[in-house]
Amino acid sequence: MSERKVLNKYYPPDFDPSKIPKLKLPKDRQYVVRLMAPFNMRCKTCGEYIYKGKKFNARKETVQNELYMGLPIFRFYIKCTRCLAEITFKTDPENTDYAMEHGATRNFQAEKLLEEEEKKIIKDREEEELNNPMKVLENRTRDSKMEMEVLENLQELKELNQRQASVDFEGMLGTYKVLEQREREREKEEDERETQEMLERALVKRLRDSDSDSDQESESCSSRPKKPSIDRPTDILTTDKLTDTQGPSVGTLRKPKVASWERSVGGLGGGGALGSLVVRKKPSIPKQGTPVPPAGPNTQTVLKTVISAATLTTETAKPVTTQNGSSSLSLLGAYSDSNDSNDSE
Repeated sequence: MSERKVLNKYYPPDFDPSKIPKLKLPKDRQYVVRLMAPFNMRCKTCGEYIYKGKKFNARKETVQNELYMGLPIFRFYIKCTRCLAEITFKTDPENTDYAMEHGATRNFQAEKLLEEEEKKIIKDREEEELNNPMKVLENRTRDSKMEMEVLENLQELKELNQRQASVDFEGMLGTYKVLEQREREREKEEDERETQEMLERALVKRLRDSDSDSDQESESCSSRPKKPSIDRPTDILTTDKLTDTQGPSVGTLRKPKVASWERSVGGLGGGGALGSLVVRKKPSIPKQGTPVPPAGPNTQTVLKTVISAATLTTETAKPVTTQNGSSSLSLLGAYSDSNDSNDSE
């Protein structure tokens, strides 16, 4: 099976390329090419306008006996889109353009013709001055004379306009400059005045805020009620004496912070709920014939124990809820036991 894409062809050993017959084609043969119109043109037959960029199926041929610096020149044949008249144009490598040849006229060509005419005049002048120095001098003199005339005519026109004109341009410009300067000064003054007003408003606002704050503080101090100092008989058990630095005889009492359970229960000596729980022992009456013991160290010991128990109760005792729901102190039993022990002694 042969290859799908054949890159090399088989040449037999006895192959002679000179035996292949050559195809004889005329030199002025034509090719069909697709091109666009290189410029705007108008048909001479029907007057139809053909604009630049319109596409045609044209016939192309090489112009015989025409070369530009060894470059061949090509001719193109197109047909009018309306009357089908034949229009021809060819390449112009000298001007890098196309030249209209037959069947239509090129539009918008006046500027191009003027430029070509100016180039032709300059070229003729340069060729004339090349070998004739007197001609160069004459041309320079004529150019300078023409330039002086142009300047004189321009000056005359300016003077004529100034005489006929009733507007003082210099004065108008000066007035405009003065007005512009005044406007700048006015804007600057307005900016400074606005800045000063903003600073004053900010200062007044600060003063008002400080006055309102001081008034609120004074009103709050005056409206705050003073708590009356009530001295209770049991406060001496929960306060400590503090000696003042001014003298040993002057003393002040500092009240410590009272717990919430102490506020509700109270001390031992008070008339609150705790007072009803404390049972005071009635003094025993000695029987007849029983000697009364004198007041000795045992009695003093009992008093000290009572005072220490009372102090300990107020400082460290905590409320205990009983089965009946009433609150009592956890050290009551210890206090009664200590009294019984002292009595037994």
